[in-house]
Amino acid sequence: MGETRKKRSLAGVTHFSHQRATAPRAATLVYNALRNDILSLRRKPMDLLSEKALEAQFGVSRTPIREAILRLSDDGLVDIFPQSGTFVSRIPRHALYEAILVRKALETTTVGLAVEKMTPAGIRLLDRNVDDLGACLRDGDVTAFHLFDKDFHKLISDIAGFPGIWAIIEQVKVHSDRYRLLTLPREGRLARVIEEHSAVIGCMRNGDKKGAVEAMELHLGRLLYEVERAEIWDQNYFIEDAKNPLISAEKKGHFQ
Repeated sequence: MGETRKKRSLAGVTHFSHQRATAPRAATLVYNALRNDILSLRRKPMDLLSEKALEAQFGVSRTPIREAILRLSDDGLVDIFPQSGTFVSRIPRHALYEAILVRKALETTTVGLAVEKMTPAGIRLLDRNVDDLGACLRDGDVTAFHLFDKDFHKLISDIAGFPGIWAIIEQVKVHSDRYRLLTLPREGRLARVIEEHSAVIGCMRNGDKKGAVEAMELHLGRLLYEVERAEIWDQNYFIEDAKNPLISAEKKGHFQ
């Protein structure tokens, strides 16, 4: 093969390989960005996801956009309606309850293990986290409060020596994250969360394993009770059964 033909052939292979390599990366980048937008409520339930608008926003072709949307659909975060479009999913009440139930079971176990491995450094990290939550409360910064709240629970898994447990929790709590951001602004809720976190830390500081488990059960159990007992749910944000994500006739007509 001549040198010119060889270079041209190699260039073609390199270009083809680059296309194959970058397409999945583009889909992953789009998926991560949209997932973060949905979980942070920057994109709210029932928001339309236009493929053309997403192509322009991310500067990619339709293929990675569609791959990202399919992954989000598998996560239960978007609903695809062939005749109407793709929408951010409403929060399924049953799946929300189930996620909090799983989280409660895992985190009460984890906090008990963390008490057994508690160190002064661990207590300092938890105390600093509560200070950060207090600063967010004073500033009225709900978004930052939510992030520090998650850090608190992750810290406990790290102290216990089982960070993988938190990774599992992260997978199941996608809907509860959205629920939390919707409900944190309620009057008195931020202060109550700080009180409940402080109660958990107090027991951990004293080596009170039983007390720490009970404090965590109370903290997460309040969410379970709230989801189970609440009678009024905004139908724009919540749905009873994720397997039947219906859009009302009025909404459907509006989006067509």
